Amino acid sequence: MEQKNSPETIENMQTEAVPAAESTAMIRAENLVKIYKSSDIEVMALAGLDLTVERGELMAVIGNSGSGKSTLLNMIGGLDRPTMGHLWVDGKDLFKMNEKELVSYKQETVGFVWQNNARNLLPYLTAVQNIELPMIFEGAPDRHERALELLDLVGMSKYKDRTLKELSGGEQQRIAIAIALANRPKLLLADEPTGSVDVATGSFILQVFRKLNQEQGLTIVIVTHDRLLAKKVNRVVSIRDGKTSSERIMKQSYRERMENLGNLAADDLIRQEDETQEEFTVLDRAGRIQIPREVLEDMGVSGNKLKMEYKDGQLIISNPEKE
Repeated sequence: MEQKNSPETIENMQTEAVPAAESTAMIRAENLVKIYKSSDIEVMALAGLDLTVERGELMAVIGNSGSGKSTLLNMIGGLDRPTMGHLWVDGKDLFKMNEKELVSYKQETVGFVWQNNARNLLPYLTAVQNIELPMIFEGAPDRHERALELLDLVGMSKYKDRTLKELSGGEQQRIAIAIALANRPKLLLADEPTGSVDVATGSFILQVFRKLNQEQGLTIVIVTHDRLLAKKVNRVVSIRDGKTSSERIMKQSYRERMENLGNLAADDLIRQEDETQEEFTVLDRAGRIQIPREVLEDMGVSGNKLKMEYKDGQLIISNPEKE
Protein backbone atom coordinates (compact mmCIF):
# COMPACT_ATOMS: atom_id res chain seq x y z
CA MET A 1 0.00 0.00 0.00
CA GLU A 2 1.56 3.26 -1.16
CA GLN A 3 0.46 6.69 -0.10
CA LYS A 4 1.82 10.17 0.40
CA ASN A 5 1.68 11.83 3.77
CA SER A 6 2.47 15.44 4.52
CA PRO A 7 4.31 16.40 7.73
CA GLU A 8 1.07 17.96 8.97
CA THR A 9 -0.80 14.68 8.42
CA ILE A 10 1.78 12.69 10.38
CA GLU A 11 1.87 15.25 13.17
CA ASN A 12 -1.89 15.01 13.57
CA MET A 13 -1.59 11.24 14.02
CA GLN A 14 0.60 11.67 17.11
CA THR A 15 -1.27 11.45 20.42
CA GLU A 16 -0.42 12.06 24.02
CA ALA A 17 1.17 9.04 25.67
CA VAL A 18 -0.01 7.40 28.86
CA PRO A 19 3.02 6.84 31.13
CA ALA A 20 4.26 3.24 30.84
CA ALA A 21 4.26 2.90 34.63
CA GLU A 22 0.46 3.00 34.54
CA SER A 23 0.32 -0.16 32.42
CA THR A 24 1.00 -3.72 33.55
CA ALA A 25 1.20 -4.95 29.95
CA MET A 26 4.33 -6.51 28.49
CA ILE A 27 3.75 -4.73 25.15
CA ARG A 28 1.78 -1.56 24.55
CA ALA A 29 1.72 0.12 21.15
CA GLU A 30 -0.24 3.34 20.66
CA ASN A 31 -0.91 4.99 17.32
CA LEU A 32 2.19 3.31 15.88
CA VAL A 33 3.27 4.62 12.48
CA LYS A 34 6.09 3.37 10.26
CA ILE A 35 6.91 4.96 6.92
CA TYR A 36 9.58 3.69 4.56
CA LYS A 37 10.89 6.21 2.03
CA SER A 38 12.20 5.34 -1.42
CA SER A 39 13.05 8.21 -3.77
CA ASP A 40 9.91 10.37 -3.76
CA ILE A 41 7.57 7.58 -2.64
CA GLU A 42 6.50 6.95 0.94
CA VAL A 43 5.19 3.51 1.88
CA MET A 44 3.20 3.36 5.10
CA ALA A 45 3.75 -0.06 6.69
CA LEU A 46 1.93 0.83 9.93
CA ALA A 47 -0.85 3.40 9.96
CA GLY A 48 -1.72 4.18 13.58
CA LEU A 49 -1.67 0.67 15.03
CA ASP A 50 -2.77 0.03 18.62
CA LEU A 51 -1.95 -3.20 20.43
CA THR A 52 -1.68 -4.46 24.00
CA VAL A 53 -0.13 -7.79 24.98
CA GLU A 54 -0.39 -8.76 28.63
CA ARG A 55 2.44 -10.34 30.59
CA GLY A 56 2.37 -14.11 30.37
CA GLU A 57 0.23 -14.13 27.23
CA LEU A 58 0.70 -16.56 24.31
CA MET A 59 -0.84 -14.95 21.24
CA ALA A 60 -0.56 -14.79 17.47
CA VAL A 61 -0.56 -11.97 14.92
CA ILE A 62 -1.89 -12.73 11.44
CA GLY A 63 -2.34 -10.73 8.25
CA ASN A 64 -1.74 -10.81 4.51
CA SER A 65 1.67 -10.06 3.05
CA GLY A 66 2.31 -6.32 3.33
CA SER A 67 -0.19 -5.85 6.16
CA GLY A 68 2.53 -4.67 8.58
CA LYS A 69 2.81 -7.66 10.93
CA SER A 70 6.53 -8.31 10.37
CA THR A 71 7.25 -4.59 10.67
CA LEU A 72 5.49 -4.62 14.03
CA LEU A 73 7.52 -7.64 15.19
CA ASN A 74 10.79 -6.01 14.16
CA MET A 75 9.91 -2.88 16.13
CA ILE A 76 9.02 -4.84 19.25
CA GLY A 77 12.32 -6.70 18.86
CA GLY A 78 14.28 -3.46 18.69
CA LEU A 79 15.36 -4.11 15.09
CA ASP A 80 13.51 -1.16 13.61
CA ARG A 81 12.28 2.17 14.96
CA PRO A 82 8.81 3.70 14.65
CA THR A 83 8.32 6.85 12.61
CA MET A 84 5.69 8.11 15.05
CA GLY A 85 3.66 6.86 17.95
CA HIS A 86 4.54 5.13 21.22
CA LEU A 87 5.88 1.66 21.93
CA TRP A 88 6.63 0.25 25.38
CA VAL A 89 7.97 -3.23 26.11
CA ASP A 90 8.41 -4.35 29.73
CA GLY A 91 7.98 -0.72 30.79
CA LYS A 92 10.74 0.51 28.47
CA ASP A 93 10.04 3.24 25.92
CA LEU A 94 11.63 1.93 22.73
CA PHE A 95 10.99 5.20 20.93
CA LYS A 96 13.38 7.05 23.25
CA MET A 97 16.18 4.47 23.56
CA ASN A 98 19.69 5.32 22.37
CA GLU A 99 21.79 2.70 20.58
CA LYS A 100 23.51 1.46 23.74
CA GLU A 101 20.20 1.04 25.56
CA LEU A 102 18.77 -0.74 22.53
CA VAL A 103 21.62 -3.27 22.52
CA SER A 104 21.03 -4.01 26.21
CA TYR A 105 17.31 -4.37 25.56
CA LYS A 106 17.90 -6.92 22.79
CA GLN A 107 20.31 -8.88 24.97
CA GLU A 108 18.27 -8.91 28.16
CA THR A 109 14.57 -8.55 27.37
CA VAL A 110 13.73 -10.14 24.05
CA GLY A 111 14.47 -13.39 22.23
CA PHE A 112 13.84 -13.72 18.48
CA VAL A 113 13.13 -16.83 16.39
CA TRP A 114 13.47 -16.19 12.67
CA GLN A 115 11.80 -18.15 9.89
CA ASN A 116 15.10 -18.20 7.99
CA ASN A 117 17.34 -20.52 10.00
CA ALA A 118 20.48 -18.99 8.49
CA ARG A 119 19.78 -15.95 10.68
CA ASN A 120 19.66 -18.11 13.80
CA LEU A 121 22.57 -20.53 13.38
CA LEU A 122 26.27 -20.31 12.49
CA PRO A 123 26.97 -23.23 10.11
CA TYR A 124 30.49 -24.02 11.38
CA LEU A 125 29.40 -24.42 15.04
CA THR A 126 27.68 -27.42 16.60
CA ALA A 127 24.18 -27.17 18.01
CA VAL A 128 25.39 -26.80 21.60
CA GLN A 129 28.02 -24.22 20.58
CA ASN A 130 25.38 -22.16 18.78
CA ILE A 131 23.28 -22.07 21.93
CA GLU A 132 26.27 -21.16 24.10
CA LEU A 133 27.32 -18.28 21.84
CA PRO A 134 24.93 -15.56 23.10
CA MET A 135 25.77 -16.52 26.68
CA ILE A 136 29.49 -16.04 26.02
CA PHE A 137 28.88 -12.34 25.36
CA GLU A 138 26.99 -12.16 28.66
CA GLY A 139 29.81 -13.92 30.51
CA ALA A 140 27.47 -16.63 31.86
CA PRO A 141 29.58 -19.11 33.88
CA ASP A 142 27.08 -21.96 33.53
CA ARG A 143 26.51 -21.56 29.79
CA HIS A 144 27.29 -25.20 28.87
CA GLU A 145 24.85 -26.57 31.46
CA ARG A 146 22.22 -24.04 30.35
CA ALA A 147 22.74 -25.03 26.70
CA LEU A 148 22.23 -28.71 27.54
CA GLU A 149 19.02 -27.87 29.43
CA LEU A 150 17.67 -26.00 26.43
CA LEU A 151 18.61 -28.83 24.07
CA ASP A 152 16.58 -31.17 26.25
CA LEU A 153 13.66 -28.71 26.30
CA VAL A 154 13.43 -28.70 22.49
CA GLY A 155 14.05 -32.46 22.20
CA MET A 156 17.47 -32.13 20.58
CA SER A 157 19.88 -33.50 23.19
CA LYS A 158 21.14 -36.34 20.99
CA TYR A 159 22.01 -33.87 18.22
CA LYS A 160 24.11 -31.54 20.38
CA ASP A 161 27.33 -32.15 18.43
CA ARG A 162 25.85 -31.84 14.95
CA THR A 163 26.44 -28.84 12.69
CA LEU A 164 23.88 -27.03 10.53
CA LYS A 165 24.35 -29.25 7.46
CA GLU A 166 23.70 -32.34 9.57
CA LEU A 167 20.28 -31.10 10.77
CA SER A 168 16.95 -31.02 8.97
CA GLY A 169 14.96 -27.78 8.67
CA GLY A 170 12.72 -28.75 11.57
CA GLU A 171 15.72 -29.68 13.74
CA GLN A 172 17.39 -26.35 12.92
CA GLN A 173 14.24 -24.52 13.98
CA ARG A 174 14.24 -26.29 17.34
CA ILE A 175 17.86 -25.23 17.88
CA ALA A 176 16.87 -21.68 16.90
CA ILE A 177 14.26 -21.65 19.67
CA ALA A 178 16.88 -22.80 22.18
CA ILE A 179 19.21 -19.99 21.07
CA ALA A 180 16.44 -17.42 21.50
CA LEU A 181 15.94 -18.65 25.08
CA ALA A 182 19.64 -18.72 26.00
CA ASN A 183 19.69 -15.40 27.88
CA ARG A 184 16.38 -16.01 29.65
CA PRO A 185 14.34 -13.32 27.86
CA LYS A 186 11.08 -11.98 29.26
CA LEU A 187 9.55 -11.88 25.78
CA LEU A 188 9.86 -14.37 22.91
CA LEU A 189 9.08 -13.23 19.36
CA ALA A 190 8.64 -15.86 16.65
CA ASP A 191 8.39 -14.95 12.96
CA GLU A 192 6.65 -17.80 11.09
CA PRO A 193 8.21 -20.48 13.35
CA THR A 194 6.31 -23.30 11.60
CA GLY A 195 6.54 -21.89 8.09
CA SER A 196 9.22 -24.28 6.82
CA VAL A 197 8.58 -27.42 8.90
CA ASP A 198 6.23 -30.38 8.63
CA VAL A 199 2.97 -30.67 10.55
CA ALA A 200 4.40 -32.90 13.29
CA THR A 201 7.35 -30.56 13.93
CA GLY A 202 5.05 -27.55 13.89
CA SER A 203 2.87 -29.21 16.51
CA PHE A 204 5.92 -29.94 18.66
CA ILE A 205 7.13 -26.33 18.38
CA LEU A 206 3.80 -25.03 19.67
CA GLN A 207 3.95 -27.59 22.47
CA VAL A 208 7.33 -26.13 23.49
CA PHE A 209 5.87 -22.62 23.39
CA ARG A 210 2.92 -23.69 25.56
CA LYS A 211 5.26 -25.30 28.10
CA LEU A 212 7.39 -22.15 28.31
CA ASN A 213 4.30 -20.00 28.63
CA GLN A 214 2.55 -22.10 31.27
CA GLU A 215 5.53 -23.17 33.39
CA GLN A 216 7.76 -20.10 33.15
CA GLY A 217 5.22 -17.36 32.42
CA LEU A 218 7.11 -16.36 29.28
CA THR A 219 5.24 -13.88 27.07
CA ILE A 220 5.20 -15.16 23.48
CA VAL A 221 4.11 -13.36 20.29
CA ILE A 222 3.93 -15.40 17.09
CA VAL A 223 3.57 -13.96 13.58
CA THR A 224 2.15 -16.70 11.39
CA HIS A 225 0.28 -17.74 8.25
CA ASP A 226 -0.33 -21.17 9.80
CA ARG A 227 -4.09 -21.31 10.32
CA LEU A 228 -3.91 -24.43 12.50
CA LEU A 229 -1.33 -22.83 14.81
CA ALA A 230 -3.35 -19.61 15.01
CA LYS A 231 -6.45 -21.58 16.03
CA LYS A 232 -4.54 -23.18 18.93
CA VAL A 233 -3.64 -19.99 20.82
CA ASN A 234 -6.04 -18.11 23.08
CA ARG A 235 -5.92 -14.80 21.19
CA VAL A 236 -5.26 -13.91 17.56
CA VAL A 237 -4.88 -10.31 16.37
CA SER A 238 -5.48 -9.57 12.68
CA ILE A 239 -3.68 -6.66 11.02
CA ARG A 240 -4.96 -5.12 7.80
CA ASP A 241 -3.35 -2.17 6.03
CA GLY A 242 -1.14 -1.31 8.98
CA LYS A 243 -3.87 -1.29 11.63
CA THR A 244 -5.30 -3.74 14.13
CA SER A 245 -8.49 -4.88 12.45
CA SER A 246 -9.97 -7.69 14.53
CA GLU A 247 -9.29 -10.11 17.36
CA ARG A 248 -10.23 -13.74 17.74
CA ILE A 249 -10.61 -15.12 21.25
CA MET A 250 -10.73 -18.87 21.85
CA LYS A 251 -14.08 -19.99 23.23
CA GLN A 252 -13.87 -21.06 26.85
CA SER A 253 -15.39 -24.45 26.07
CA TYR A 254 -12.64 -25.27 23.57
CA ARG A 255 -9.94 -23.89 25.84
CA GLU A 256 -11.02 -26.27 28.62
CA ARG A 257 -11.23 -29.23 26.24
CA MET A 258 -7.79 -28.56 24.78
CA GLU A 259 -6.19 -28.31 28.21
CA ASN A 260 -7.37 -31.86 28.94
CA LEU A 261 -6.06 -33.28 25.65
CA GLY A 262 -2.60 -34.17 24.42
CA ASN A 263 -1.06 -32.02 21.69
CA LEU A 264 -1.93 -34.31 18.77
CA ALA A 265 -5.46 -34.89 20.06
CA ALA A 266 -5.93 -31.11 20.32
CA ASP A 267 -4.79 -30.80 16.68
CA ASP A 268 -7.44 -33.33 15.62
CA LEU A 269 -10.13 -31.48 17.59
CA ILE A 270 -9.34 -28.15 15.96
CA ARG A 271 -9.18 -29.63 12.46
CA GLN A 272 -12.69 -30.96 12.93
CA GLU A 273 -14.11 -27.68 14.26
CA ASP A 274 -14.26 -24.43 12.29
CA GLU A 275 -15.55 -22.17 15.07
CA THR A 276 -13.06 -22.58 17.91
CA GLN A 277 -12.70 -18.81 18.28
CA GLU A 278 -15.03 -15.81 18.39
CA GLU A 279 -14.05 -12.86 16.22
CA PHE A 280 -14.43 -9.26 17.38
CA THR A 281 -13.97 -6.12 15.31
CA VAL A 282 -11.48 -3.64 16.80
CA LEU A 283 -12.36 0.06 16.91
CA ASP A 284 -9.55 2.53 16.33
CA ARG A 285 -9.18 5.73 18.34
CA ALA A 286 -11.68 7.55 16.15
CA GLY A 287 -14.28 4.77 16.50
CA ARG A 288 -13.67 3.44 12.98
CA ILE A 289 -13.71 -0.20 11.92
CA GLN A 290 -12.17 -2.03 8.98
CA ILE A 291 -14.37 -4.24 6.84
CA PRO A 292 -12.41 -6.98 5.04
CA ARG A 293 -12.35 -6.70 1.26
CA GLU A 294 -13.71 -10.22 0.85
CA VAL A 295 -16.74 -9.31 2.99
CA LEU A 296 -17.45 -6.25 0.86
CA GLU A 297 -17.16 -8.37 -2.28
CA ASP A 298 -19.55 -10.92 -0.82
CA MET A 299 -21.99 -8.07 -0.07
CA GLY A 300 -21.71 -6.94 -3.68
CA VAL A 301 -20.40 -3.48 -2.78
CA SER A 302 -18.97 -1.75 -5.86
CA GLY A 303 -18.61 1.83 -4.62
CA ASN A 304 -17.44 3.44 -1.38
CA LYS A 305 -20.80 3.83 0.36
CA LEU A 306 -22.57 1.57 2.84
CA LYS A 307 -25.85 1.98 4.69
CA MET A 308 -25.50 1.88 8.48
CA GLU A 309 -28.47 1.64 10.83
CA TYR A 310 -28.64 1.33 14.62
CA LYS A 311 -31.74 -0.61 15.60
CA ASP A 312 -32.76 -2.49 18.76
CA GLY A 313 -29.24 -2.35 20.16
CA GLN A 314 -27.66 -3.65 16.97
CA LEU A 315 -25.56 -1.92 14.30
CA ILE A 316 -26.67 -3.10 10.86
CA ILE A 317 -24.47 -2.49 7.81
CA SER A 318 -25.92 -3.17 4.39
CA ASN A 319 -25.36 -2.50 0.69
CA PRO A 320 -27.61 0.42 -0.37
CA GLU A 321 -27.49 -0.72 -3.99
CA LYS A 322 -29.47 -3.84 -3.09
CA GLU A 323 -32.32 -2.01 -1.37
